[in-house]
Amino acid sequence: MPVDQHSDPFDAPQTDPFEDRLSAALHQAGGTFDTNRAALAAAGAARGRRLRLQRRAAVLGGAASVALAAVGGALLVPWGGSAPASRATAVGATPKPSASTSTSASASASASASATAGSTTTATATTAEGPVSAEQMIETLKKLMPKGTFSQEAGRGTQKDKDLPIAAPYASVVFEDGKGPAAVSVSLNRVQPGTQEAQDASRCPDKVYVPYDACTTKRLDDGSVIMILQGYEYPDRRVDTKLWRAELLTPKGQQVSVMEWNSASEKDAPISRPEPPLDPEQLTRLASAPEWRTVVDTMPEPPKVTEKPGSQPSLPDVHARATLLQLLPKDLDVVDKSRGDDSEFAYAVVDDGRGRSLVQVNVQPDMRDAADALFGSGSETLSDGTRVAVHQGPGAKGAAGSVMWTVDTMRPDGRRVVISAFNAGTQQEAATRATPALTIAQMREMALSTHWFRAQSTN
Repeated sequence: MPVDQHSDPFDAPQTDPFEDRLSAALHQAGGTFDTNRAALAAAGAARGRRLRLQRRAAVLGGAASVALAAVGGALLVPWGGSAPASRATAVGATPKPSASTSTSASASASASASATAGSTTTATATTAEGPVSAEQMIETLKKLMPKGTFSQEAGRGTQKDKDLPIAAPYASVVFEDGKGPAAVSVSLNRVQPGTQEAQDASRCPDKVYVPYDACTTKRLDDGSVIMILQGYEYPDRRVDTKLWRAELLTPKGQQVSVMEWNSASEKDAPISRPEPPLDPEQLTRLASAPEWRTVVDTMPEPPKVTEKPGSQPSLPDVHARATLLQLLPKDLDVVDKSRGDDSEFAYAVVDDGRGRSLVQVNVQPDMRDAADALFGSGSETLSDGTRVAVHQGPGAKGAAGSVMWTVDTMRPDGRRVVISAFNAGTQQEAATRATPALTIAQMREMALSTHWFRAQSTN
C-alpha cells in the first residue's frame, strides 16, 4: 500500500522540539551504526540542532518506542532533559528518521471507548483532578482491550518522581486472546500544536528509511490526525517481528501512541502469532479513547520554545532537495527523491547503470560548539578555514555488504554540510553494488559548494 501523501496537519512555523534527543536515543537503541559514527553524531547533536537525517523515521520510532524499548522503561518528554551523549545518532544514520504516527477517532467516542477493540467492559474515565497512577494507566489499558488475559504489566503514572521528574505516563502488558501472547503498549505525551514535532507526528515514514506493509493517515471529524502503520520491529527484517502502531494527535496537542507486536516482547522473543492482536480499526479505537486525553490533560503544558532575535544564526531559504539535485553529476539518473521543501535535509536515489545508490545531505546553520569532536585527527582545514572530514565504513547492521561514505564539512562560521552515500537504494537493504555511485571527490565537491547557502528554485 503506498504512502498516503498529504499536507502538514497543523500549519505553523517550524520550531526545534525534541527531535534530536529522540533521534539520538532511537539510533542508539537500534544499534544500527558503528561507534565511530555514533560518537561523531553525538557531538553533532550537542546543541540540540535538528539533525534531520531521516527525520520522519525518527519520529516514527518516536515517543512510544523510546519509552517502551524495554518494558518498564520511561519516556522523557520534550520539554525537559536530554538524551545522554552515548545515545547520540550517527551522521547520516537511519532511521530518522520520523514520521511519528498519530491516531484519533472523533471526540464523540465514549461509545467507541467502551467498545474499543471489541471490548465488552466499559472503562471508567480517568478524572483530571489529580495525578494518575501507574496502576490506573495499566487498568485503563486492560479495560479498553478485547477479552483476554494479561501478564507482565508495567506502567508509569503522571505523579512527580524525584528521579524522573519529566517522565511521561505509559502502560504496557502482554495480552493473550488464545491466539498467542502479544506485547501491547500505550504512551502519552503533550506537544505544542503547530510545531515541527506536531506536523511530523501524522506523516507516514519514507520507505527509503523505514520498510512497512501499509500506512495510512487521515484527518478526523474533530480535527485530530490519525496514522496507522503496519511495519516491523527491525528495519532490516533480520527477524520478522511485526510492529503495528497508531498515533493520535489532537488540535490541543494531546498525543497518544499505541504499539503492538506479534510476540510477547518487542525484541528477543519468538514470534508467537502471525499478526499483532488489534487490527487497524481496533488500534484507532484504542488510541482515540477519551480516557487517554483526560490523562494527558493532567500533564503540564510544554513551555513555548522561543528564541531571542539574533540568538542563533539561520540558513538562507535554501531548498535542500533542489540544491542536491542541481549538484549531482549529470550522468546519474535520479530514480527517487525526497519530498517537501525542507531546507536542512534531502535525499536522492540515483543509478549510473550499475545499480541504485542512496545519497543524502544534511545542512545545519551553526555547529561550532561541536567542531572539535566532529573534526578530529585525520580531518583537514582548508585555506579559508573550512574543515573537512571523510568517513568510509560499513552501513546498517544486517544489510550484507552495505557501506556508507560520508564527507562532513564545516565553514568557519559553523555552517555545516554533510553528504553521505550508500551502495544500495535504501539504508536497510543489502548491497546492490560494490561502492556508492558517487566518488569521495564528487561528494567533497558537492559538500563544499556555495549553493547550499543561496536561495534556490524548487524542483
